[in-house]
Amino acid sequence: MRMGLVTIVVDDYDEAIGFFVGALGFELVEDSPSLTNDGRPKRWVVVRPPGAETGVLLARADGERQAGAVGNQVAGRVGFFLQVDDFDAAYERMTAAGVEFVTSPRTEEYGRVAVFLDIAGNRWDLLGPA
Repeated sequence: MRMGLVTIVVDDYDEAIGFFVGALGFELVEDSPSLTNDGRPKRWVVVRPPGAETGVLLARADGERQAGAVGNQVAGRVGFFLQVDDFDAAYERMTAAGVEFVTSPRTEEYGRVAVFLDIAGNRWDLLGPA
């Protein structure tokens, strides 16, 4: 068993792709035209960290309820965890790319960590070895 995808609801496909690919260094795995259940056009957009099996489906908000979830998919908690081998290099690269960190890097017993916001405003942990 494995998890294939997790969804993040976003306002705009292209801005989200730019953030995840450009700022975080993910790979664009798929960007295909698709249709909603009632036949309206949408896109199937999947990104993932290089070498990862689990991807992120970037889903554009459709309707008020989904728009209300943008940036608040896990009720303001850290809900996503990006593990890197070289914490300092990743932190510097992401900061230079304009990623907003809401905490300074700190060392915990499990490693180095800093909280950042994705393009939608969801909180992520950047995690690396101590």
